[in-house]
Amino acid sequence: MQIKINTDHNIHGDERLKEIARDIVSHGVAHLLERLTRIEVHLQNASATRAGPQDIRCMIEARPEGMKPIAVTHNDANVEAALRGGARKLRDRLDSEFGKLDRR
Repeated sequence: MQIKINTDHNIHGDERLKEIARDIVSHGVAHLLERLTRIEVHLQNASATRAGPQDIRCMIEARPEGMKPIAVTHNDANVEAALRGGARKLRDRLDSEFGKLDRR
């Protein structure tokens, strides 16, 4: 399973940030990794140069095998918090979608 990290020009996407993002996201959906082919994480500073209370936007798109992509978005005060919130939302959404399929 592949995890791709993308950042806008306001967030410095160095290797350290990419490793942190991969760890947070893969840990958040660890029990579902074998059912996913790819995860894409997009980090964006929504207010650019102005500081705001929830200006970091994290959009995570998961591609489950044999299903349409599933995307979630979470805004928070810093990159790590945005990643954790996004991973939590993705886990809940995937659990719900796979739960519906497993019941059939």
